[in-house]
Amino acid sequence: MGKMADEKILDLINAVEKREAQKDITNGPIKIGDRYYEFEEKDFFYEKLKMYIPKDYKDMPEAARKLKYPSENRPEIIKCNEDGSIAFTLNIIDSPLDEERVGELKDGMKMIIKKTNPANVFYEDGIIEVDSKNIGFFEFKSYAIDDALYTLMFFLEFEEKTLMGTFSCRYSDYEEWREVAFQVLKTIKVIRKEQE
Repeated sequence: MGKMADEKILDLINAVEKREAQKDITNGPIKIGDRYYEFEEKDFFYEKLKMYIPKDYKDMPEAARKLKYPSENRPEIIKCNEDGSIAFTLNIIDSPLDEERVGELKDGMKMIIKKTNPANVFYEDGIIEVDSKNIGFFEFKSYAIDDALYTLMFFLEFEEKTLMGTFSCRYSDYEEWREVAFQVLKTIKVIRKEQE
């Protein structure tokens, strides 16, 4: 009898470990680094866009926004942790975009960032399909005055315009957050008119 019970316990441990390894942000709290985060689906841009972000992330205070993002490209939406070191941003850019040109835009933006910051180190880039929409992305390491940063930039068509988003954190936290940031991208839903 003992054997069966042991196996059941092992199965349970395996299931928990598997869930931990996959870190499904849509399915209960997950551990990132040394704490647990709960994610919830939030609405943006008058409920036209939904995506999962950590429940306790707040809008970045105005003073911090001004410091962290120069005025000409300050994103409209900045949700961050308490000290502002980990942030998700969303911004609608008033330039037309359609599904076929997402890759082109991604390549163009990557080139601009490369040119303006030659010290940046680039990692993966590509296009993922989420909820039948193309999301272009690239990721890079950049150097701030006192720290290295990890940024995942992403782009998609939103109401015929360009939606640009970023996830950023200290480079030292990147290994714990990278997989999670990509999961967040995979929860993006654009509410189309016929779904309203």
